[in-house]
Parts: sequence; structure tokens; C-alpha cells
Amino acid sequence: MTSSTVNNDDANRVHIFDTTLRDGEQSPGISLNTSEKVEIAQQLARLGVDVIEAGFPVTSPGDFEAVQQIARSVEGPTICGLARAQKGDIDASWNAIQDAERPRIHTFISTSDIHIEHQMRNTRDDVKAGARAAVAHAKSFCEDVEFSPMDATRADIEFTAEVCAIAVEEGATVINIPDTVGYTTPEEYSRYFEKLYEFAPSMRDVELSVHCHDDLGLAVANSYAGVLAGARQVECAINGIGERAGNCSLEEIAMLIRVREDTHGLTTGINTREIARTSRMVSRLTGYVVPPNKAVVGRNAFAHESGIHQDGVLKERSTFEIMDATEVGLDSNQIVLGKHSGRHALKDALEQLGFAVDGGALNQAFKRFKEIADKKKQVTALDLEAIVSEEMRDRTEAHELDFFRVEAGSDREPQAAAGVRLPSGEVLSGESTGDGPVEAIFGAIQKATGTGAELREYHVAAVTGGDDALGQVTVVLRADDTTASGQGVSTDILEASGRAYVRALSNLLDGIAIKQADESGADDAEIAGP
Repeated sequence: MTSSTVNNDDANRVHIFDTTLRDGEQSPGISLNTSEKVEIAQQLARLGVDVIEAGFPVTSPGDFEAVQQIARSVEGPTICGLARAQKGDIDASWNAIQDAERPRIHTFISTSDIHIEHQMRNTRDDVKAGARAAVAHAKSFCEDVEFSPMDATRADIEFTAEVCAIAVEEGATVINIPDTVGYTTPEEYSRYFEKLYEFAPSMRDVELSVHCHDDLGLAVANSYAGVLAGARQVECAINGIGERAGNCSLEEIAMLIRVREDTHGLTTGINTREIARTSRMVSRLTGYVVPPNKAVVGRNAFAHESGIHQDGVLKERSTFEIMDATEVGLDSNQIVLGKHSGRHALKDALEQLGFAVDGGALNQAFKRFKEIADKKKQVTALDLEAIVSEEMRDRTEAHELDFFRVEAGSDREPQAAAGVRLPSGEVLSGESTGDGPVEAIFGAIQKATGTGAELREYHVAAVTGGDDALGQVTVVLRADDTTASGQGVSTDILEASGRAYVRALSNLLDGIAIKQADESGADDAEIAGP
């Protein structure tokens, strides 16, 4: 067993608990495989998060495997597995995280009457008994145990305090107060913590945590209010992804604490220079595009259109900017390679970006680099991130675009042919027409694979500026009540579109198969989490 360190740090240190891989992955359309989850977890470690909630192990064999791989391969942060207040969940969570350097079990049960009556169909006494048994069972495995009273902000506070006190009595080291449905306000949340300390004095002996959803756009504000009221852990996600409207945005709360340290005296362990890179990685792998006006990491976050603003910034940056783009890593485009750069130069550049590649992975990345370098004058750090993120994915069970051809013009209906390489190595081909060349390519891919799916979203963005910029395409597909996304990058938007569509289709088929094979018997409402 590993002892918890939550009470040993400076009292002004706020711990960052990242739930991108658990709550974030529950966002509609996100379907990450194990290698992608490990890749994100390793980047979260470089970012400096204190805790990674790696997943919900009991929900599926795939989730269990991903959490286990993260626990075994990611060093630094505490690795946490989520579990309902049920023995089977807790057993699965421990089995998945037990090899971690610092394991944590996070168990939860709802304390709101609306959940107790309508979702759980039991009584308050059942909830107290369930919380006691769950924390005690989790504590028998590891020292670090977190407990959450789900839907706490809509629950009776005296009852919630009683349940939390039971959890502390049984050995919980962290008590999380979740605003599960994004209902509370900063003022209410602050008063909640004051009352919690009053009704359950033992809360002062453990670390308190906040977990806020963004249904009313208040997740960051509520999290900040909780921190000012005494919480020293914030549960958040990269780019604010998560159930429904999402979670507290990690980059926003981290920079809020950093920029306004003068008012609160608090700090985090976040390496803010890694924020932009982490945001881009999560966006690429999940298919969730970052809005241009997104705080901290949106492309307009440090842009100035107004002449007055531009004039002021040119004279003195602080006139209209409260942060420096370099603080969050938005200047990390300085690495430049050319078409004559060799494997050693590429390997060195990738290592500077935090990618450890060698052997076959390096050969594959080098091949893709050469393809891009032949079409671009210079390959920048952002280009390399996009290329390697695409090439390093686990393709043993994935469909891949093998080839495509398009004939199109203003005087003819676009016609396309496409080939899709199956995991077995077999290449299937098909032909189709469409209103435009992209639609024709998508139709040809469908004909080749014999599958049909509804195109829900199609996004195109430039990775960098310039006439030879890499284009990044995101495609979201839906079929059989399952949604999945895929991304592709190329200097040719048609090629990027074909790559993105095939990847989305591959993820969709995987998602449907996993859904059909899920033997947990638990419905979505039961396993949603705090």
C-alpha cells in the first residue's frame, strides 16, 4: 500500500485532479482506444497534474485494460480508478490500478433525495450503509481513498455531511463535493462548504475536492469558489470536455490560479508551458474541436482585431493582455525541419516535443514526415505533433485509407474511387458520385466497406498558417445509437477528409462492437459518475 500525501503539501497548494480520461471520455462521440488513452495520460504527467482519473474499470474490458496500462506505464501522478459503492466495482478498480506507483480508489454514491428515490430506489439508511461498506472495502486495498456524495449540491446538506463523516470515519483521505448537474452558483457553493465544516468538523482532517459541471456555464467559477472556501483539489478536464456541457476546464482553472495568485496566494504544480500541447492532443484524439474563442487555448485567445487594442499591445503587451502566450505554450512552433532532414533530426525534434519513438514507430513517422516534407517548405513543431499523433496510433485493429481518386469539375458530377485496408490486410474498393468531391469520397468508402453511417459533423482547420499548411479534418459519424469521431491530416484536404472518415468509421465499428459485448448489465444512468 502507498500512503496518501494529500495532507503533506503546502496548505496553499491546489491539487489538479484530471478526469479527461473518465468523465471527459463519457462525452458523446468520443471513443479512445488503449494506446490513445496511454498517450494522453503520459502527456498529462508532463503537464504536471497531481491525479489522473484513468477510467471506470468495471464498465467494460476495454476500460479496465486502459486503466491497467496507464497504472503500469505512467509515472508521477496518482492513478485513480472510479467505482460505484459496490464491491464488484471496487474490486475491479483495485485490480486495474494496483500496479500504479500511487494508486487511488474513488468511490461514490448519491445523497440527493431525487437520486435516492428515482434512480437508486432505496433509502437514506441504505446510502449510509453503502458509503460505509464501500470506503471500508476500498481502504482494505489502498491507503488513498476518495469518496463522493453524488449530486451533493441538490442534496440535504445535513444528510450529506453525515454520509461524508461516515466516509472519513472509515478512512477516506479525500472528500469530493460534486455539482453533478451543474446546478449551483458560486455563492451557494461557498456557503455549502461553510455548512459542511459546521455539520461535519472531521472534514477539516481530510482534503476536500470540487467537481463541477458546466450546464449553466459556471464550472470554473464554482470550482474557484470551492477553492476559496477551503477545497484543495479541483477535478477538471482538458478543454472542459465531459458529460453534457462538460467539466471545469483544466487550462482555465490552472491559469486563473496562476494569474491571480496576488489575490489568493494559491499555486498548482501545473507546467503551464504544456497546456497548449495537451489541449491540441486531446482535441485531435477525441475529435472535439476547440472553439476559436475558447479561453486560454482558443486561436483567438491572444489575437487582437480592434485597432486600439493592437496599438496598445504593440506599445506594451500588458495594456490588453493579462497572460503571455508563452506561459501556456502557444509559442511552441519554433522547431523547423526541411525535406532533407534525416531520421536523427526527426528523432531529436520529436524528443523535444515529448515523443519517445524508435524502431518501427520511428520508421513509420519518418515515412509520413517525408511525404509531408515533399509538399511543404518547412515542417514545424505543430506539423510534427499532428503527424506523429496520427502515425503513433495503434492500427492493429483499425481500418486505413489505402488510396483514393477523384474526378471533379464545374461541368461534371464528382466521381470518386477509394480503397480501405482492413485490419487483416485485405483492401476493399468502391466507387461513388456526390454533390462534391468530399461527399463522393465518403460514398466510395461506404461502398467499399459495405457500411452506412450518418455524417453528423465535418470540420476543417489549418494546423499552421501559410499556403502549404497541413489541413486537419474531423469527421463525426453515427449509427446504431453510437457516435464516433476520426481525424486526418494532410496538405491535401481531400486526402485528410478520406483519412478522417475511415478512422471515424473504424472507431464507430469498434464502439458498436464494444457496446454489444458489454456484459456489465449496468445502465448509463447508473455508471455516469459524479
